[in-house]
Amino acid sequence: MTSAALTATVDLGAIAHNLDVLRTASNAAVMAVVKADAYGHGAVPVAKAVLAAGAAELGVAHIAEARALRAAGVDAPITAWLHAPGADFEGAVADHIDIALSSARQLDAVVAAARAAGVTARVTAKVDTGLNRSGVATDEWDDFAEKIAKAHAEGAVTVRAVMCHLARGDEPDHPLNSEQAARLDAAAADLARLGAAPEIMHMANSPAALTRPDLARDMVRPGIALYGRTPVPELGDFGLIPAMTLTARVALVKKVAAGTGVSYSHTWIAPRDTVVAVVPAGYADGVPRLLSGRIRVRIGDRLFDGIGRICMDQFVIDLGPDGAGVREGDEVELFGTGARGGITAKDWADAIGTIDYEIVSQVGNRVVRRYLHAGAARDEAVADE
Repeated sequence: MTSAALTATVDLGAIAHNLDVLRTASNAAVMAVVKADAYGHGAVPVAKAVLAAGAAELGVAHIAEARALRAAGVDAPITAWLHAPGADFEGAVADHIDIALSSARQLDAVVAAARAAGVTARVTAKVDTGLNRSGVATDEWDDFAEKIAKAHAEGAVTVRAVMCHLARGDEPDHPLNSEQAARLDAAAADLARLGAAPEIMHMANSPAALTRPDLARDMVRPGIALYGRTPVPELGDFGLIPAMTLTARVALVKKVAAGTGVSYSHTWIAPRDTVVAVVPAGYADGVPRLLSGRIRVRIGDRLFDGIGRICMDQFVIDLGPDGAGVREGDEVELFGTGARGGITAKDWADAIGTIDYEIVSQVGNRVVRRYLHAGAARDEAVADE
């Protein structure tokens, strides 16, 4: 079998462990968020792994993501919560997707789709309790609540849940967290008074699931923590295990003479005769161009500095005058768990002023995913058998 130039190895056992950490910390059921291709880890294999490990439900942003999971044979409850005008509500109703609604306009469209299909749609009332992003706005809530209760009474929809997104969940002691919870509780009470009591309530994201069990209600909705990245780094790692390790194979080893520039615009000039290696990974694969001149990688037990500009498909590292014994085909760890002094996704994020959520979710589709479970490695083609 041909060796991949660039591989993201995803430890499904680590994800199962992280699920258990979240379930224990929150003392609640877990809706595992697998949007954005499971934060770059692979939505279908991750969805199947977390459900097998005890996740109660799945959460995504878009209906297309939910329908792709259905097409792959995932039959667990799935909630989709972000919809543009013209969203595929008909497909969502047909696939029994729980549709989170942010406006009366979306409700009208779902009711029309349900009536056309002659079925009852499963819906969630998504309430804007303070994030001021998506969700039913405060000044629209009374009208929305009455409309959804009417649709529920008529059998067009079943109000399965009520939810919100926390604005400051990564600041566990911030009073807005409790204020948002109180507003969501009030919205649920409104629906109950109108005869459309939701079956479940959820609001806690990764940081709240780990630090604020009082906000858990019926279910927590973690994303990044499932993948082993701590959402509140100042409070520690909570025993989470990073699930993704990104590796490449050295594509080329060559000599570079002193005074010679490397990569576009020659932003790095060799201060001495040296040996360099080409790593076949670039910004099209999720290696940020902003890491140019800052990236470090590990080969064996040694760390090497990236030099020059990171390109779309490749970057260059300095091996030193003796080449450090590195050969073409050697494995290069770009980021991983941080064991034995290795680089992590957080190291990349800190270097360029972003968050590790962005780093892992930007790992591109040219990168081959391999999945580890119970000590065995399987590639993407067979991971979901």
